[in-house]
Amino acid sequence: MSDPVIVGVDGSESSLGAVGVAAREARLRGTSLRVVHAMGRPSAHLPAGAAPWSPADHGLEPMVHGQLALAEERAHAAAPGIEITRSVVTGDAIEVLEIESRSAALTVVGSRGLTGFSGLLLGSTAVHLAAHGHGPLMVVRGRPEPDGPVLLAVDGSPAGERAVEFAFAEAALRGAPLVALHVWNTWNEGAYEAPLDPLAAMVATADQLREAEQGLLDRTVAAWQEIYPQVTVERRLVRSRIRNALIDASEEAQLVVVGARGSGGFTGLLLGSVSQALLHHAHCPVTVVRGKE
Repeated sequence: MSDPVIVGVDGSESSLGAVGVAAREARLRGTSLRVVHAMGRPSAHLPAGAAPWSPADHGLEPMVHGQLALAEERAHAAAPGIEITRSVVTGDAIEVLEIESRSAALTVVGSRGLTGFSGLLLGSTAVHLAAHGHGPLMVVRGRPEPDGPVLLAVDGSPAGERAVEFAFAEAALRGAPLVALHVWNTWNEGAYEAPLDPLAAMVATADQLREAEQGLLDRTVAAWQEIYPQVTVERRLVRSRIRNALIDASEEAQLVVVGARGSGGFTGLLLGSVSQALLHHAHCPVTVVRGKE
């Protein structure tokens, strides 16, 4: 069987919701689901020479396995018949997920947590996991059971090529259309030979830039449309603020797919306000796909 889908659970309702989504993703891929719970303090906090900390030593094992049993129930309800394995790991949740993601087709987490995965999307933790994890990371958030197209944020960078590939494959698996959205909002008038009339110069420059950005969008999508002819694609070019355009478009999407790094409008997507806005305000799950190592 291929690599499993990994889902992080901590007993919170958010993580249980992520389990259902992860189970459906595993069924789509014809693979198994691995339910992971991380608990305990990192080894760096233990006194020198101390034995490794274990939940069994603190009477927590029954509670943990009770949470995992509930997670299994959610998974079977969402995707009956899939193979499910459990994993309870002592250590820092982010380190655990980073390691687990090395053998995952997809890593799935909720947008809020309690203990082991608490604060996953607050501060630098999500940035770290998205930047240093292995394979795509799906953050489950937004409206319950969203439908609509898969929304791909196109930036045209080589690093974003894997996100494009993932989005097409995901749309094919789901039998959903794909909206390839490219946002542009900056002018570089010095790059063009402007007419003498300043107003005409602005219009000419805007038209030329729009044509160039449309070309970037077309080139990004064309090759993958040939590989996935069954996917209906809408190429959408928008002049707007990037975060606003993505969040607005997510209202009608079932999934947003973005690259972890990009050029132009999506530079540093996971390092600044655009990523924070998307991860906190998107109306559907968000999948971050890293470029080549």
